Amino acid sequence: MINSQKVTADTLNVSRETFERLTIYVDLLERWNPKINLVSRNSLKEIWVRHIQDSVQIYQCAEDAIHWVDLGSGGGFPGMVCAIMAKEEAPFTRFTLVESDQRKSAFLRNVARECGVDCRVVSRRIEMIDPLRADILSARALADLGTLLSFCDRHLNADGIALLPKGVSWKKELAEACKEWKFHAEPITSLTEPQSVILKIKGVSRG
Repeated sequence: MINSQKVTADTLNVSRETFERLTIYVDLLERWNPKINLVSRNSLKEIWVRHIQDSVQIYQCAEDAIHWVDLGSGGGFPGMVCAIMAKEEAPFTRFTLVESDQRKSAFLRNVARECGVDCRVVSRRIEMIDPLRADILSARALADLGTLLSFCDRHLNADGIALLPKGVSWKKELAEACKEWKFHAEPITSLTEPQSVILKIKGVSRG
Protein backbone atom coordinates (compact mmCIF):
# COMPACT_ATOMS: atom_id res chain seq x y z
CA MET A 1 0.00 0.00 0.00
CA ILE A 2 1.28 3.46 -0.89
CA ASN A 3 1.93 5.90 1.97
CA SER A 4 -0.11 9.04 1.29
CA GLN A 5 2.79 11.19 2.49
CA LYS A 6 5.10 9.77 -0.18
CA VAL A 7 2.93 9.81 -3.27
CA THR A 8 4.82 11.16 -6.27
CA ALA A 9 4.61 10.90 -10.04
CA ASP A 10 6.95 7.90 -9.79
CA THR A 11 4.94 6.03 -7.16
CA LEU A 12 1.79 6.52 -9.22
CA ASN A 13 3.68 5.64 -12.42
CA VAL A 14 2.47 8.79 -14.21
CA SER A 15 4.22 11.61 -16.04
CA ARG A 16 5.13 14.87 -14.33
CA GLU A 17 2.48 16.66 -16.40
CA THR A 18 -0.22 14.18 -15.38
CA PHE A 19 0.83 14.47 -11.75
CA GLU A 20 0.53 18.27 -11.98
CA ARG A 21 -3.03 17.93 -13.31
CA LEU A 22 -3.89 15.52 -10.50
CA THR A 23 -2.51 18.03 -8.00
CA ILE A 24 -4.74 20.76 -9.47
CA TYR A 25 -7.66 18.36 -9.15
CA VAL A 26 -6.90 17.62 -5.48
CA ASP A 27 -6.58 21.33 -4.69
CA LEU A 28 -9.97 22.01 -6.29
CA LEU A 29 -11.59 19.15 -4.41
CA GLU A 30 -10.22 20.39 -1.10
CA ARG A 31 -11.69 23.83 -1.82
CA TRP A 32 -15.11 22.61 -2.96
CA ASN A 33 -15.57 19.76 -0.48
CA PRO A 34 -16.75 21.81 2.55
CA LYS A 35 -19.63 23.17 0.46
CA ILE A 36 -20.92 20.09 -1.38
CA ASN A 37 -19.40 17.08 0.43
CA LEU A 38 -17.67 15.38 -2.48
CA VAL A 39 -15.80 12.94 -0.22
CA SER A 40 -15.92 12.26 3.51
CA ARG A 41 -13.78 14.43 5.77
CA ASN A 42 -11.80 11.41 6.99
CA SER A 43 -10.98 10.16 3.49
CA LEU A 44 -9.97 13.68 2.45
CA LYS A 45 -6.97 13.32 4.77
CA GLU A 46 -5.80 10.34 2.70
CA ILE A 47 -7.04 11.53 -0.66
CA TRP A 48 -3.93 10.52 -2.63
CA VAL A 49 -4.32 6.86 -1.65
CA ARG A 50 -8.05 6.49 -0.94
CA HIS A 51 -9.18 8.28 -4.08
CA ILE A 52 -6.38 9.17 -6.53
CA GLN A 53 -4.28 5.98 -6.35
CA ASP A 54 -7.43 3.87 -6.11
CA SER A 55 -8.66 5.45 -9.36
CA VAL A 56 -5.28 5.29 -11.12
CA GLN A 57 -5.17 1.53 -10.63
CA ILE A 58 -8.59 1.23 -12.27
CA TYR A 59 -7.27 3.11 -15.29
CA GLN A 60 -4.26 0.79 -15.41
CA CYS A 61 -6.60 -2.23 -15.65
CA ALA A 62 -8.22 -0.83 -18.79
CA GLU A 63 -7.69 -1.70 -22.43
CA ASP A 64 -7.76 0.63 -25.44
CA ALA A 65 -11.14 2.33 -25.76
CA ILE A 66 -12.88 4.89 -27.93
CA HIS A 67 -15.58 5.71 -25.36
CA TRP A 68 -15.19 5.44 -21.56
CA VAL A 69 -18.31 5.96 -19.45
CA ASP A 70 -18.15 6.54 -15.69
CA LEU A 71 -21.44 6.18 -13.83
CA GLY A 72 -22.30 8.00 -10.62
CA SER A 73 -19.10 10.02 -10.89
CA GLY A 74 -19.67 12.09 -7.74
CA GLY A 75 -16.40 13.87 -7.01
CA GLY A 76 -14.84 12.29 -10.10
CA PHE A 77 -13.57 8.93 -8.90
CA PRO A 78 -12.55 7.13 -10.94
CA GLY A 79 -13.87 8.90 -14.06
CA MET A 80 -12.11 12.26 -13.81
CA VAL A 81 -8.83 10.69 -12.70
CA CYS A 82 -9.00 8.30 -15.67
CA ALA A 83 -9.74 11.20 -18.03
CA ILE A 84 -6.69 13.04 -16.68
CA MET A 85 -4.57 9.90 -17.14
CA ALA A 86 -5.82 9.43 -20.70
CA LYS A 87 -5.08 12.99 -21.78
CA GLU A 88 -1.48 11.96 -22.49
CA GLU A 89 -1.65 8.18 -22.63
CA ALA A 90 -4.79 7.74 -24.76
CA PRO A 91 -5.92 11.10 -26.17
CA PHE A 92 -8.23 9.34 -28.64
CA THR A 93 -10.46 8.11 -25.78
CA ARG A 94 -13.50 10.26 -25.08
CA PHE A 95 -15.02 10.32 -21.61
CA THR A 96 -18.62 10.66 -20.45
CA LEU A 97 -19.16 11.21 -16.73
CA VAL A 98 -22.73 10.66 -15.50
CA GLU A 99 -23.71 12.46 -12.28
CA SER A 100 -27.30 13.44 -11.50
CA ASP A 101 -26.39 15.93 -8.74
CA GLN A 102 -26.18 19.36 -10.37
CA ARG A 103 -23.64 20.76 -7.88
CA LYS A 104 -21.30 17.81 -8.30
CA SER A 105 -21.68 18.08 -12.06
CA ALA A 106 -20.68 21.75 -11.83
CA PHE A 107 -17.59 20.70 -9.87
CA LEU A 108 -16.66 18.10 -12.49
CA ARG A 109 -16.97 20.63 -15.29
CA ASN A 110 -14.78 23.04 -13.34
CA VAL A 111 -12.11 20.37 -12.85
CA ALA A 112 -12.18 19.46 -16.54
CA ARG A 113 -11.72 23.12 -17.47
CA GLU A 114 -8.92 23.80 -14.95
CA CYS A 115 -7.06 20.58 -15.85
CA GLY A 116 -7.49 21.02 -19.59
CA VAL A 117 -9.37 17.73 -19.94
CA ASP A 118 -12.05 17.23 -22.59
CA CYS A 119 -14.88 15.20 -21.11
CA ARG A 120 -18.66 15.32 -21.23
CA VAL A 121 -20.61 15.57 -17.97
CA VAL A 122 -24.21 14.33 -18.13
CA SER A 123 -26.45 15.58 -15.31
CA ARG A 124 -29.18 12.96 -15.51
CA ARG A 125 -30.15 9.71 -13.80
CA ILE A 126 -28.40 6.68 -15.25
CA GLU A 127 -31.58 4.76 -16.06
CA MET A 128 -33.06 7.76 -17.92
CA ILE A 129 -30.19 8.16 -20.41
CA ASP A 130 -30.24 6.61 -23.88
CA PRO A 131 -27.71 3.74 -24.21
CA LEU A 132 -24.20 5.22 -24.16
CA ARG A 133 -22.45 2.34 -25.98
CA ALA A 134 -19.33 2.37 -23.83
CA ASP A 135 -16.19 0.41 -24.63
CA ILE A 136 -15.26 0.73 -20.96
CA LEU A 137 -17.69 1.35 -18.14
CA SER A 138 -16.61 2.19 -14.60
CA ALA A 139 -18.53 2.83 -11.39
CA ARG A 140 -17.15 3.19 -7.88
CA ALA A 141 -19.14 2.95 -4.65
CA LEU A 142 -22.39 3.31 -6.59
CA ALA A 143 -24.54 0.19 -6.14
CA ASP A 144 -24.53 -3.57 -5.60
CA LEU A 145 -23.13 -5.71 -8.40
CA GLY A 146 -26.53 -6.86 -9.65
CA THR A 147 -27.64 -3.25 -10.15
CA LEU A 148 -24.35 -2.37 -11.81
CA LEU A 149 -24.76 -5.24 -14.24
CA SER A 150 -28.18 -3.89 -15.24
CA PHE A 151 -26.44 -0.58 -16.02
CA CYS A 152 -23.82 -2.49 -18.01
CA ASP A 153 -26.55 -4.29 -19.93
CA ARG A 154 -27.94 -0.89 -20.95
CA HIS A 155 -24.81 1.21 -21.50
CA LEU A 156 -21.94 -1.18 -22.36
CA ASN A 157 -21.09 -2.36 -25.88
CA ALA A 158 -21.46 -6.10 -26.45
CA ASP A 159 -17.67 -6.50 -26.50
CA GLY A 160 -17.03 -3.83 -23.86
CA ILE A 161 -15.43 -4.16 -20.44
CA ALA A 162 -16.70 -3.02 -17.05
CA LEU A 163 -14.21 -2.09 -14.32
CA LEU A 164 -16.01 -2.25 -10.99
CA PRO A 165 -14.11 -1.88 -7.69
CA LYS A 166 -15.65 -3.90 -4.88
CA GLY A 167 -14.90 -4.23 -1.15
CA VAL A 168 -14.39 -7.16 1.19
CA SER A 169 -17.83 -8.67 0.47
CA TRP A 170 -17.18 -8.95 -3.26
CA LYS A 171 -17.47 -12.75 -3.34
CA LYS A 172 -20.95 -12.59 -1.83
CA GLU A 173 -22.02 -9.92 -4.35
CA LEU A 174 -20.60 -12.04 -7.16
CA ALA A 175 -22.55 -15.11 -6.05
CA GLU A 176 -25.79 -13.11 -5.82
CA ALA A 177 -25.29 -11.51 -9.22
CA CYS A 178 -24.74 -14.91 -10.85
CA LYS A 179 -28.31 -15.87 -9.99
CA GLU A 180 -29.67 -13.31 -12.45
CA TRP A 181 -26.82 -12.53 -14.86
CA LYS A 182 -24.36 -14.30 -17.13
CA PHE A 183 -20.91 -12.71 -17.32
CA HIS A 184 -17.20 -13.37 -17.01
CA ALA A 185 -15.50 -11.69 -14.06
CA GLU A 186 -11.75 -11.46 -13.42
CA PRO A 187 -10.98 -10.25 -9.86
CA ILE A 188 -7.86 -8.06 -9.66
CA THR A 189 -6.52 -7.49 -6.15
CA SER A 190 -6.59 -3.84 -5.10
CA LEU A 191 -3.25 -2.13 -4.48
CA THR A 192 -4.78 0.21 -1.90
CA GLU A 193 -6.85 -2.35 0.02
CA PRO A 194 -5.67 -5.99 -0.28
CA GLN A 195 -9.05 -7.47 0.71
CA SER A 196 -10.81 -5.54 -2.06
CA VAL A 197 -10.77 -6.15 -5.81
CA ILE A 198 -11.45 -4.56 -9.15
CA LEU A 199 -13.84 -6.80 -11.05
CA LYS A 200 -13.01 -6.81 -14.76
CA ILE A 201 -16.27 -7.92 -16.34
CA LYS A 202 -17.10 -9.00 -19.89
CA GLY A 203 -19.99 -10.63 -21.72
CA VAL A 204 -22.89 -9.33 -19.62
CA SER A 205 -26.32 -10.80 -20.45
CA ARG A 206 -29.47 -11.79 -18.58
CA GLY A 207 -29.24 -15.22 -17.02
